[in-house]
Amino acid sequence: MKLSDLVIKCLETEGVEYVFGLPGEENEDLLFSLQNSPIKFIPARHEQGASFMADVYGRLTGKAGVCLATLGPGATNLITGIADAQLDKAPLVAITSQASSARTHLESHQNIDIVNMFKPITKWNTSISNPQTVTEVIRKAFKLAEMEKPGATHFELPEDVAKLECHLKPVPARRLRRASPDYKAVNQAVELLKQARHPLIIAGNGAIRKMASKHLRQLVAFTHIPVVSTFMGKGAISDLDEHSLFAVGLQVRDYVMCGIDRADLVMTVGYDVAEYSPEFWNPGKNKKIVHIDFLPAEVYDYYQPDVEIVADVSGSLWELNNAVRKDNITFQTDWFRKLRQIIINDLESYRLKEGDDFTVPGTVHLIREFMRPGDILISDVGSHKLWIGRNYPVYEPHSVIISNGFASMGIALPGGIAAKLALPHKQVVTVMGDGGFLMNSQEIETARRTGVGYTIIVFNDNDYGLISWKQHSHTKKTFGTGLTNPDFKKYAESFGIKAYAPRQLSELRENLKQAITSQELCLVEIPIHPRVNYELSRKLENDLCKQIDF
Repeated sequence: MKLSDLVIKCLETEGVEYVFGLPGEENEDLLFSLQNSPIKFIPARHEQGASFMADVYGRLTGKAGVCLATLGPGATNLITGIADAQLDKAPLVAITSQASSARTHLESHQNIDIVNMFKPITKWNTSISNPQTVTEVIRKAFKLAEMEKPGATHFELPEDVAKLECHLKPVPARRLRRASPDYKAVNQAVELLKQARHPLIIAGNGAIRKMASKHLRQLVAFTHIPVVSTFMGKGAISDLDEHSLFAVGLQVRDYVMCGIDRADLVMTVGYDVAEYSPEFWNPGKNKKIVHIDFLPAEVYDYYQPDVEIVADVSGSLWELNNAVRKDNITFQTDWFRKLRQIIINDLESYRLKEGDDFTVPGTVHLIREFMRPGDILISDVGSHKLWIGRNYPVYEPHSVIISNGFASMGIALPGGIAAKLALPHKQVVTVMGDGGFLMNSQEIETARRTGVGYTIIVFNDNDYGLISWKQHSHTKKTFGTGLTNPDFKKYAESFGIKAYAPRQLSELRENLKQAITSQELCLVEIPIHPRVNYELSRKLENDLCKQIDF
């Protein structure tokens, strides 16, 4: 068997359904081996788009998304999506080609050291130089990518090695059992709960993986502990639940901070400091903290847990559930109920009225109306990301995707392709600004060719709006952020898809309804006014917690 054929057999053994990538001269053997496989190859228009597709596919399914590129510039173009998967904890396996081993010791065409270049952005990577190692390399790449905490791995296949004969069988995957929690750590956490009057849970990215959400919801239902989600933990409990205090993510003191301030014990569940720095919610370094996660806490001056339960998060919550029921540990809801209503009233205040300028938070209300509980919204990075994180209510895990570890512009549009391939029965809406849209808008062609149907929403302020917002907050002026744009409606239509450009509220509502519920590939361009950004900054300059009696 040719080694490239064996590589594809190994991918089939791993259960790979799609490979996202670009063809190149040096990965020719691998491509022709893929041609005869049930695995579908999705040719993208840019390697960054392919790596974002693999990233979002992995995050939604828990199975490693696979991206493929040739050597040199093909490989370097994968970097942003690989790094995003690594910091956002999405399982991803990247495959790149390399020049023949006869010339890798020389300065030669497109030859750079990709393995060392990828080292800082992967959990593990290697080059296959010996054909007898290929089956172990691929099994290890998938095992490490999918193992908690998940992330990115990479292997390189030189073009001459791909042509060699190799008579091996793929190494089958074995189910990996994660460690159970230490009973002493669970007991210590229970004792801290018994001493607390106002405990609070911060649910992070890990709270929506591996059934953790199910057991977190059970814990909250019994104990009545309120939950604040990070942007990447949204959906860990439903925002319809009376215990939800919605999300934290702004680098300022929003209403939700009043609840964290009041808490005398913070339990973090699946929380990564890369999602949201603890210095924003623990500035005094004095919070009592119980850390529940797959890995020990990062050594961080603002995050020094009193107890660390380091094990499978779902298993830890299971044991904690048993312990609190045994000791009948419950808490009153009065202390946070008023705060929850204040937050809800604030979110409702952004609803649009006829004649208003269109805004992101106002549009977010309309999008939510037409999305079912488990439908998927993918947010790009920009000022709209902050509004979606803050104002978009989420009811199920994995129903909103926000890149907030690496926070990569350009992820949403290609991510929509992966989401629709992974979960074709769900409505998918991708939301981006004009800046992020034009970074990967070429993947509209990939989406159309692939036959997936989802909604592309472009918030257009002719600006790098988030940077303008931050510059204005710091200096009361902006520089280098203004943009000009094409006619987005005509641009989308040139790809052969439907496009809408509403200018009145009634049009906006009707266009969003048509676009989202049709499940056809289409684009909605929405001109937005940044006024609400600056109004929010002014509101949050005051200490909101001193204004609230709860």
